[in-house]
Order: sequence, then C-alpha cells, then structure tokens
Amino acid sequence: MQALQSKAQTLIEALPYIQRFSGKIILIKYGGSAMEDENLKKSVIKDIALLKSIGFKPIIIHGGGKEISKWVERTGGEARFEQGLRVTDSATLEIAQMVLNNINKALVGYMAGCGVRAVGISGKDGNTFLAEKKLVNGVDIGFVGQVKQVDTTLVLRLLDNDFVPVICPISMDKDGQDYNINADDAAYALAIALKAEKLVFLSDIEGIYRNFTDKSSLITMLSTNEAKTLLESGDISGGMLPKLQNCIKAVENGVSRVHIIDGRITHCLLLEFFTDSGIGTAIVRG
Repeated sequence: MQALQSKAQTLIEALPYIQRFSGKIILIKYGGSAMEDENLKKSVIKDIALLKSIGFKPIIIHGGGKEISKWVERTGGEARFEQGLRVTDSATLEIAQMVLNNINKALVGYMAGCGVRAVGISGKDGNTFLAEKKLVNGVDIGFVGQVKQVDTTLVLRLLDNDFVPVICPISMDKDGQDYNINADDAAYALAIALKAEKLVFLSDIEGIYRNFTDKSSLITMLSTNEAKTLLESGDISGGMLPKLQNCIKAVENGVSRVHIIDGRITHCLLLEFFTDSGIGTAIVRG
C-alpha cells in the first residue's frame, strides 16, 4: 500500500507542471549516451511519447557525432576537429548526411513503436534552416555552417497536424550548397524562432556546477543574471562556456527556460519536468 501511495503522490506532484506546460512547445536536443545506449534510447523516446500524450508539443533535434567519426575512420579517413567543430570536407559531408539520415529515420521508427506519429526532416526541408559558411577564428573548416535564418512554417505545420518533428541539422545555403550545422546551434536557433517554452539539452553531465570538481555544487536553477555573474567569475570553462552563453541568449530572446540534464539517467525528462527538485540545471529569466 505504501508503494501505491508513493506512486499516487508522484502523480499529484506532476499535476501542476502538466497543467502549466500542456500545449506548449518543448524542444529537445538529443545527443550523448542517451542516443547510443539502447536502453537509454528507449527510455528517452518513452518520455517524449508520454509528453506528447498529455498535450505537450515536443520537437527533437539530434546530432550524431560519434557515429559520424566511426564511419569516417571506417572509410579510411581521420576525424579532425577545430575548437569542437568537425573539419568537414566533401567526403565527410557525404558520410554525415548518410549517418544523420539513418539516425533520423531510426528515431521516427522508435516513436512509431510508442504509438506516436513522427516525421523526420532535415534543416533543408521547407528551408527550415538557411545556412552560411562558419569560420573558426577566420579559418575555413569546410562544409560547416551556421544558422543564418530560420523558417518555422514546416515545423509548425507538423505540430498543428499532431506530428512530432524529428530534425537533423543538415542544411543548405541560398545557392543550394549543403552544410552540416552543429546540433546545439540549430537547437538554440529554432527554440528562439519558435519562442519555445522549454529547450532541453540531454548531455553526459549532471548540469552546471559552481565548481566542477565538487559534485555537491550542482546548481539546480540559475537566472540569466546569475549565469552572467558565473561566467564573469571564470569558474566556467571548456565546452560548458559557449553552452551557457547560448543558454542565456536563448532565454533573453524568448525561450522561457533552458534545461541541461543528464541523459544517462533513466527517464531523465520526466524527472526534470515533473518533480519539484528536478535533476539538472534550469536557466530562467531574471
């Protein structure tokens, strides 16, 4: 009986969050271990299916970095990076397109297995992402793009017709040249264009720490003002630095809140959305 009452209390705790966010757009950047481990993958997809079933409007944007690197090496190439961005020649771009398309359609299949209608698209479809070449400190690293413009028409049409859009960030410029866009960058750009209620990053870290070596210093909620102070302190470095900068930009440009959560935790999305304590870091206005 105690176990049943505990389950009932969990549902009651979730009620105000369900009421608050039903009908709202939730954009999920899907990556890391949650996309590579089969059990975690099924857990995340079930979470998204549940969100959809109770009235949320989820959108998935995914990358495929490790899988792309594997295929580059398998075909005799070498995976090279410049400040975290993949150096992308024409052969690597072709591999990226193949890998991301396979991942995209596999995710659509997983969603269908959970009874949810999903449609897999790329940034090229409907001119969702118009790209331009991205330079790293003035250096040309190949067919790596950045988002120049977002057209939300197709994504909104899919949402209005009860589909879950599953998006890979292959895009093209105004001349029809294809580019691979970093999935994080694509997620920020689309969330801002849609004024999404939530933008969620599934990662392989628990969230943002005041001191990364001290696991007890996890920050559960940050206002944008507090986040700026944290950046100025110099305590944030590495890959978290641009991520937090972009989180601030997203919230200041219309996204209600951004979550960074550990995708290695089973049912991480439900735990973050529907419990009072959450499991990651939320960045909010103020």
